[in-house]
Amino acid sequence: MTAQPGTGVPTGVGTGAGTEGTDEVADLFRALGRQIKVARERAGLSQKELGDRIGYGEETISSVERARRTPQPELLVAVDQLLDCGGLLASAAEDVERAKTRRRVRHPEWFRDYARLEAEAVGLCYFANQAVPGLFQTREYARAVFTSRQPFFDEETIEQRVAARMDRQGLMTRWPPPTVSAIIQETILRQPFGGPDVQRGQLEQLLRIGRLRHVEIQVMPTASEDHAGMGGPFTLLTPKGKPQVAYLEVQHFSRLITDREEVRLLAAKHGSIRGQALTPRESLSLIEKMLGDL
Repeated sequence: MTAQPGTGVPTGVGTGAGTEGTDEVADLFRALGRQIKVARERAGLSQKELGDRIGYGEETISSVERARRTPQPELLVAVDQLLDCGGLLASAAEDVERAKTRRRVRHPEWFRDYARLEAEAVGLCYFANQAVPGLFQTREYARAVFTSRQPFFDEETIEQRVAARMDRQGLMTRWPPPTVSAIIQETILRQPFGGPDVQRGQLEQLLRIGRLRHVEIQVMPTASEDHAGMGGPFTLLTPKGKPQVAYLEVQHFSRLITDREEVRLLAAKHGSIRGQALTPRESLSLIEKMLGDL
């Protein structure tokens, strides 16, 4: 059972859990928009008249009523007071703030199936030759990753993606934590991605993470004459009580692999790469040396 390239949705795997939260936020905004419209029409006001009285444009009122724009708490309070809604709308202001936070940390649709499995993982294995694995990234490094993406993301999307990535990192500090093995290409660590300060912060982060008992970080040295990972980066993930799966992502196309033979081949490849890389102790020493050279 393998995901269709570019979709991130594996055949036979339901997507309900992947959209959980996002649909609830949209439903909340639609319900509030309908309530505002009912209250406005009951008062005999047009959208323009309501907007004029509370200091908003007609287009804003229209967009909120149609759930095309987030109903900001200040607007809800103003409408509630003007149209005598008895606190019905004002009381939803806190719910809107929580919904806005959830929306900021939502994952793109194609990534949600993997994120759902990752959240319950008991084991993670990475081979990275393009960027530091997402669970290890600093906020500044993650922002540099999403800022450099082409086609470009707007600022709101960048902040959403950064927040979602930071939110995922919570699984590294939960108890019990997953066992994590990561092999990172040396060239990634030497590239001053995002600038020297970002690079330094990222190397320091890797040292901190690499000293955790449940994490092993290995560096694949540039000077190595043997390299089993020339096919590109991949992740192996073992969900609790479920078979191991693999995840590939390249050029904004993703593939979640559940076919046991394909997963077995990638696991064997990961074992070969581990054998060719520096040991965890040697790897941390190299990272320390890189820091000293900056």
